[in-house]
Amino acid sequence: MNNQAISELNDIINNAKNIVFFGGAGVSTESGIPDFRSADGVYSGKYAYPAEYMVSHTFYKQNPREFFEFYFDKMVAPNALPNPAHKYLAKLEHRGKLSAIITQNIDGLHQAAGSKHVYELHGSVHRNYCEVCHKFFDLAAMLNLKPLPKCDKCGGPIKPDVVLYEEPLPMDQVEGAIKAIQKADVLIIGGTSLKVYPAAGLINYFSGDKLVVINMSPSPADHLADLVINAPIGATFEALDHLNK
Repeated sequence: MNNQAISELNDIINNAKNIVFFGGAGVSTESGIPDFRSADGVYSGKYAYPAEYMVSHTFYKQNPREFFEFYFDKMVAPNALPNPAHKYLAKLEHRGKLSAIITQNIDGLHQAAGSKHVYELHGSVHRNYCEVCHKFFDLAAMLNLKPLPKCDKCGGPIKPDVVLYEEPLPMDQVEGAIKAIQKADVLIIGGTSLKVYPAAGLINYFSGDKLVVINMSPSPADHLADLVINAPIGATFEALDHLNK
């Protein structure tokens, strides 16, 4: 870990008045949840169809059983726990430093760590609704209804409240995220390749003082950043937390 970079990040956070965090799959990999594009990621499995197609609205409608087989196998991690990244961000919010988390993840680990102001651009596995009567089902209920969840009230199909390919992002989450970014004086981007649009385009609304990028590999935002740290985000925030103890 680069101690100088950690010290510089610590100074940026201490001097900040309004931090917003924008994160992706890399935030949860240290909780044992695979990302999408790495060698052992979500898209690396061997299925009869391309993984990108299997998480599309069309595939969900036409092949629900195969969709849920992939969904429960690759996209749901009921035993995952928050890692140091989730926990440190919750601490920043509690301190009044961080005003919002904007996440592309669907695992709910930010909320599990104690964060309250979370914009979920791609939805959550913890919210599921019958498409006929709109009854709500939590994740535990969905796991009990495998392999093909059907509503116990009306028999209708239950759809996870996650954004599939061909579906729009939830506008309330997008609008809230944009407003939060526009008000921030520090934007920390972490654990994301910034390759998934339109979510990645939201960072263009930032016009604050400091931009920080924490990611294992280079990102398209690196050349704009005041500080770039190429390291696991959980380990980075853990080192930062130890620095302040």
